Amino acid sequence: MTTPPPPRILSIAGSDSSGGAGIQADIKTITMLGGYAMTAITAITAQNTVGVQGIVPLAPEMVAQQIASCIDDISVDAIKIGMLHDAAVIAAVAEALEGVEAPIVLDPVMIATSGAALIGPDAVEAMRALLFPRAALITPNLPELAHLVGRPLTTHEAMVDAAEELAEEVGTAVLAKGGHGDTDRIRDVLYFPETGAAGARIVAFDHARIDTRHTHGTGCTLSSAIATLLGHGQPLEHAVRLARQFVIRAIEAAPGFGAGHGPLGHQAVRSLA
Repeated sequence: MTTPPPPRILSIAGSDSSGGAGIQADIKTITMLGGYAMTAITAITAQNTVGVQGIVPLAPEMVAQQIASCIDDISVDAIKIGMLHDAAVIAAVAEALEGVEAPIVLDPVMIATSGAALIGPDAVEAMRALLFPRAALITPNLPELAHLVGRPLTTHEAMVDAAEELAEEVGTAVLAKGGHGDTDRIRDVLYFPETGAAGARIVAFDHARIDTRHTHGTGCTLSSAIATLLGHGQPLEHAVRLARQFVIRAIEAAPGFGAGHGPLGHQAVRSLA
């Protein structure tokens, strides 16, 4: 019996020198979930568990060339998009993906843990116009979702309303992540817009908050896990459910490295696909 080839997953994101987030977290996640990882690096960072010490963005043309090199030769079954530095890079990525039919999971990296904006208003609007409608799923955390709808989100109900508003506006499913809240349980919401095949619907996910400081790269890990599971052929709702389990297990297996928000234990989680 012939073993089928692994799904080809392209991560378009920034590099994290400490290995906890970004491209490095994506490669680990994709590999542990039985995928073949390819990359298009958008920026190089010097960072660790206590912060970012430096960042150098790559030229938009080079980002687009990396994407073309992967797709033209190896092809792709699913795509994860993470940090995009500015409007020019966003436009280059959108053009490079023109005509590509693989599902896209977009993690809109816009707000730092400190609350500071990581990209300018022009970049946010470019992402909203050029990439949001083409994604199969957008995965904003609570501060990012609040930024996108232009108002604070202080309750779970407000988060649900915001997810619905964004999903219906861009015609794309939205996974609103509640991890930045202050409750004992983490409640995420997956909203499918009215434009979908089955019409509008909401799926809720809930689990107890894990008491740990080792959460560096959780968003990157979740989005790349969803993309990999979509590449395996899983339906979106089930891909999200399994990907959340992968992240929970990786948090529980964190090696304890660093003085700040440490990396996850990707190496300890076996394939869920």
